[in-house]
Amino acid sequence: MRTDGNRGKVALMLHVLAVDDERPALEELTYLLRRDQRIGRVSCAGDASSALRDLSRMLTEGERLDAVYLDIRLPGLDGLDFTRLLTGFAAPPPVVFVTAHDDCAVTAYELGALDYLLKPVRPERLAESVRRVAVAARRTGPAPDEDLRDAEDEMIPVELGGRTRLVSRRSVTHVEAQGDYVRLHTADGGYLVRMPLSALTKRWEAAGFIRIHRSTLVASAHVTELRFDGGRAAVQIGDELLQVSRRHTREVRDRLVRKFHEG
Repeated sequence: MRTDGNRGKVALMLHVLAVDDERPALEELTYLLRRDQRIGRVSCAGDASSALRDLSRMLTEGERLDAVYLDIRLPGLDGLDFTRLLTGFAAPPPVVFVTAHDDCAVTAYELGALDYLLKPVRPERLAESVRRVAVAARRTGPAPDEDLRDAEDEMIPVELGGRTRLVSRRSVTHVEAQGDYVRLHTADGGYLVRMPLSALTKRWEAAGFIRIHRSTLVASAHVTELRFDGGRAAVQIGDELLQVSRRHTREVRDRLVRKFHEG
């Protein structure tokens, strides 16, 4: 912990785990991470299996670990499989991929990666990823800062004609479930992402997204009107009127009314 002079608060010093099988790459990543004043400790591992053992030990001993920075192409257990195995932990740390390959961005996002950095890592991109880790760490603490929650954006990789495009979460007006996929609706069109709506709801709840139906999630920032007709509710987003299920009506009403008053 250290004192944040600008805000008069005690700032959380982060503990991260860096994983790469190439020693020069690991040393460079560790060096860059340690230069960031928000990071108090950097642990290292040369492969995913060792990282998994270290992580298991840390969590068993009650040691705080705020994020794992790891490569994807690792010998034996690769970075993607490592991330899948993290779901077996009660409170797994966020994962930031650091890789020379851009063809796994969509899969990484589907697995819940916090960020995706391309090698050679630019200092400003690394700093942005650390900011995201700090926001996530504050959310799990006793008193998360609301302004940090609101400031964080997220870039969602989507596949379009064999190419990967990044879509800003702030541009998403609402989300619809379509089987194993969700469709992200923006002013520019819709984009399919392979992810359950339930997982996306949990991931985006702190950013102001509200479940209004078992198949629909809306961004409260884009809701312009809440309507009631014969006991049924609906929300207006742009030119679209989206129905609210009876099950979700009370929560939607309470959250939107509170947001409108705060605004």
